[in-house]
Amino acid sequence: MQYFHVDVFSSQPYSGNSLAVFPDATALTGSQMAQITRELRHFESIFLLPEGEGADVHRRQARVFDLIEELDFAGHPVLGAACVLHELRGSETPETLPETWSITLPARTVQITTQRRSQGHFSAVLDQGQAEFRETTAPHDVASWFSLDDKDLDPELPPQVVSTGLRYLILPVRPGTLERARIAIPDLDIRLEALGAQFAYLLDAEAMEGRHWNNDGVLEDVATGSAAGCVAAYLRRHDRLGDGETATLHQGRFLDRPSTITLRAHGSGTDISSVEVEADVVFVARGTLDRIPA
Repeated sequence: MQYFHVDVFSSQPYSGNSLAVFPDATALTGSQMAQITRELRHFESIFLLPEGEGADVHRRQARVFDLIEELDFAGHPVLGAACVLHELRGSETPETLPETWSITLPARTVQITTQRRSQGHFSAVLDQGQAEFRETTAPHDVASWFSLDDKDLDPELPPQVVSTGLRYLILPVRPGTLERARIAIPDLDIRLEALGAQFAYLLDAEAMEGRHWNNDGVLEDVATGSAAGCVAAYLRRHDRLGDGETATLHQGRFLDRPSTITLRAHGSGTDISSVEVEADVVFVARGTLDRIPA
């Protein structure tokens, strides 16, 4: 079974967020996909499935796994997967023309536009669709969940749960705070669930930099595309980002995997009709699984 190793949110290989893409995973069960993901040790792997015999080649279903579980939605996997599909189209379309792909995940169907920049280097734009906001009253000790004090929180921006596929608690912090942040509690997932969130994303809005971990705090993500869409919607709602204005979010500095995520949000207030996340994608390797898990 063929697969590709790509790096997303970077124009340079061995930077950004690495990913394994399986263009045709029809023969695999979900448990096999999870086992392969754990074997390859990328933060996430994406497994593509045709929508049916004779279906449009630009449409795919997808399943995404991280090292712990299957995800209903993810940003960097669909960006990387769309670029792999573009690469596999080869000479069927002029290299300078963009292609648009539709990928269906459990949480929603998204559109990705890809364009070849050079050999093994693509750019991709993911439209995550409409943003959803929850009115959030954060507990008085929310800063301590991340080894921080109340004074470390941004005094001008409130914590808020936002979703463009996955529900993130966006927690704005003061400049210079991210370096000290760590998950400090064993039950973060339970506390987030009480707020209507699945994950948390710490945001330094002044420096446009963020951090995100799995809820157990063991693994830190290099670049979180699903959260970046939520950040774009959040910044637009709070007038820190103009309607359709482009901004760059940084992540991965603390893992020596610097990543840049380009953001745009369209709409105003709580009516954010479209959120776009843009990435560079570079091809690192391609391979074949000689054995499939039992």
